[in-house]
Amino acid sequence: MTTLSELDEAVRVIRHHVPAPPTVGVVLGSGLGGWGDALADLVKLPYAEIPGMPRAAVVGHAGFFCAGRVGDVPVACLQGRAHLYEGHPLAKVVFGVRVLARLGCRAVLLTNAAGGIHHGFAAGDLMLLIDHLNLMGKNPLVGPNDDALGKRFPDMTYAHDPRLLELARAAASEAGVPLREGVYAALLGPSYETPAEIRMLRTLGADAVGMSTVPEIIALRHMGVPAAAISCITNLAAGLTRRELDHAEVEETARKARARFSALLSAWVRRAGEDAAARSSAS
Repeated sequence: MTTLSELDEAVRVIRHHVPAPPTVGVVLGSGLGGWGDALADLVKLPYAEIPGMPRAAVVGHAGFFCAGRVGDVPVACLQGRAHLYEGHPLAKVVFGVRVLARLGCRAVLLTNAAGGIHHGFAAGDLMLLIDHLNLMGKNPLVGPNDDALGKRFPDMTYAHDPRLLELARAAASEAGVPLREGVYAALLGPSYETPAEIRMLRTLGADAVGMSTVPEIIALRHMGVPAAAISCITNLAAGLTRRELDHAEVEETARKARARFSALLSAWVRRAGEDAAARSSAS
């Protein structure tokens, strides 16, 4: 379990470079990191310079902490994430989003690349996660609980924050970007699923499958920070096409979807930031 002191040491280093607290945190998944480079007043810090931050080693995950603005909204952004399948302890997999929470983010928006399971999905679609299945066999809250981070048994009914989901729908309408909705199944990886496993996941109610995001959602829920996520459907899952699955296809599809994704994410960040500011002033 990550300790509060480890998180606060990372926060101390980041605040030396970026003293103003961010309002919205963003995590950028495979092939989607370019959005962070377009932030206004951009400050970039390699993960290697942040104490405790695990290195992002997967192709398509740049490994930079970015800070800047989208409109008037202060943003902290993770360009890439660590994955459980790389051999990191789960506490390290969620370290980045816990840092975003300790920095003061009042909402965290996550993204990922995922395989489409729903028969109506096509490569390049964007899907809003309305719920998830944790099939990784791991949970970031296992071990001694630090009450300073969150309570022992957090409720997961609204792990995907309803207000942020509504703001995502409004942002998609504003940006003119079609937005699917569905349930995301998280598996350990790094091997892709078999056709039989995809049939199982569909029976369980999954619409997309990936190897990330769910531990981060759980950790943020534990800390009481509203969170929600969008998947870029970068390929159809095993057995739905005759092609073998390949990570290069994931990156290429994410690249082609970048303009639509960026427009949607920027509109979502603006709305989330404005909503957080309005709720803060009302209280």
